[in-house]
Amino acid sequence: MDKPSGEKELTLSTSLLTELKRAGTIKLVRKGEVLLQEDASVYSIPVVLSGAVKVSQMDDEKEMLLYYLKEGDMCIMSFLGGLFNESSKIKAVAGEDSEVLLIPVQQIGSLMKTEPAWTVYIFEVYNRRFNELLDVINAVAFKKMDERLLAFIRRRAEVTGTRELEITHEELARELGTARVVVSRLLKELEKNKIVSLARNRITLV
Repeated sequence: MDKPSGEKELTLSTSLLTELKRAGTIKLVRKGEVLLQEDASVYSIPVVLSGAVKVSQMDDEKEMLLYYLKEGDMCIMSFLGGLFNESSKIKAVAGEDSEVLLIPVQQIGSLMKTEPAWTVYIFEVYNRRFNELLDVINAVAFKKMDERLLAFIRRRAEVTGTRELEITHEELARELGTARVVVSRLLKELEKNKIVSLARNRITLV
């Protein structure tokens, strides 16, 4: 699926990836497995080798999706937490079965000194995350819920590489910070307008 307009590939070269693999450990994570909890200590920085990781914030029982990490992507919030020895401000969960490279926080400083490409990569990731978080703020502040819902579905489809999404109305409501009945009503409107088709725990972009 095409990337959003203006989004460029992250520069994670073969040589840099080789050095990162020497410094870290590769882990296979199943869909739904938690990589990092809010308020937890940060011991390693995840770099996604394949699959997708969902990054969000929790407030009581509500969850706000911040962004997805795709192949070649890194969690900049984890990086900053590890760099400044702060507890995690986000929750990271595997959105699908994924392969993740975990880089110990103790390696961050030495990699920045010995691998200039690593520093460039970090700034590229930071810039992407900053723009994505601006999109989240703009969506919450200025967009109607139906627009936010459709944008979420399209982004999820792009990240996973499929138009057929396995997700419940409850999950959608939690990630968008709204009620399930609102999501169900809006999805029926989207289906009526032939934008999506609905099945049990499944949404397909038409």
